[in-house]
Amino acid sequence: MTYKIYGQHDEKTIGQMETCMNTGSAASGVLCADGHLGYAHPIGGVVGYTDHISISGVGFDIACGNMAVRLDTPYADIASNIGAILQDIQRVVSFGVGRRNDERVDHDLFESDLWNAADVSDLKSMAQAQLGTVGSGNHYVDIFEDADGATWIGVHFGSRGLGHKITTKYLAMAGAKDGMEVPPALLPADSDMGRGYLAGIELGGLYAYAGREWVVERVRKIIGGAVTFSVHNHHNFAWRETHNGVDMWVVRKGATPAFPGQFGFVGGSMGDDAVILRGVDAPESAASLYSTVHGAGRVMSRTEARGRFVKVDGKKIRQPGKVRHDEWQQWIRDKGVTVLGSDLDEAPQAYRRLPDVLAAHAGTIAIEHVLRPRGVIMAGAGEFDPYKD
Repeated sequence: MTYKIYGQHDEKTIGQMETCMNTGSAASGVLCADGHLGYAHPIGGVVGYTDHISISGVGFDIACGNMAVRLDTPYADIASNIGAILQDIQRVVSFGVGRRNDERVDHDLFESDLWNAADVSDLKSMAQAQLGTVGSGNHYVDIFEDADGATWIGVHFGSRGLGHKITTKYLAMAGAKDGMEVPPALLPADSDMGRGYLAGIELGGLYAYAGREWVVERVRKIIGGAVTFSVHNHHNFAWRETHNGVDMWVVRKGATPAFPGQFGFVGGSMGDDAVILRGVDAPESAASLYSTVHGAGRVMSRTEARGRFVKVDGKKIRQPGKVRHDEWQQWIRDKGVTVLGSDLDEAPQAYRRLPDVLAAHAGTIAIEHVLRPRGVIMAGAGEFDPYKD
């Protein structure tokens, strides 16, 4: 079955996409320019199924996504205080595992019938404890400046342990095979199990939205000012859509919906510009299932970037990876970015350049704003988080 490919990809990523397109009721697909190998479904892969829902196509971090807001606060007004602002954010918002503040986030989603519909009421107390935490991996809180000098807040994270455990539950129920290069785990959408999983996706989406909105508001209070523009969408999710007259369940794993006029926030890396983009009404856009990139896309795994740990004389020693610490730090200094946390696996050198992947999607999106990173907060080095994507 044919599908649309943007950009250049290695053989394993192409092979994984082809496996997805030849499994179940796959009717249409797209591989975005930031694509790379994922668990049973490529990151950057979009597949529309007429009768199935793909657990693998949504992924472990259900409803991982991006939110960005523009403030009426000029960046020049806070530039000299950026280090202190980042430290204040780090004290209020929890990164990595656990919670470093005493504030619990209450939300009416905890009264939703979806908990019972998805059969995950047992996860409610854990979810309540984690709501508003960012996690680790490539999840972040960023402060940006645009071309007009305005301050922006951008965040990237998803449904934390709730999404991971919902996914794990339904993968087991579906009898999914373990591993990266295995067929995707599918469920008939019109089945008890499929309906339960769809309720779990919806619940994860509400949870992720609530968490990102809470974090953005806390950061806004620290910086000050009012919101003048906001954009918020998932990139690990499933939507019921109609394309070319065919109703289908469209899963976007690491891909941003970009329907005509729809805005999206796409980050590069900690040392590269991000963008606010808008979907364009064009035949090429329709052929891409109105989807675009969610980031720059990795060019090496986390282990390749930071190096592998091996045992030498009973001690754990990290072998050098492809990214050197001094090169990473020099990149950040040259870009004028203040970074708290993170490690070599998230260095800019581990990613493609965002302008390149955006260029591959030319004609399907329009760039509305270019955002220059000024401050970045991520989980610290060595922070293990089983819920990262």
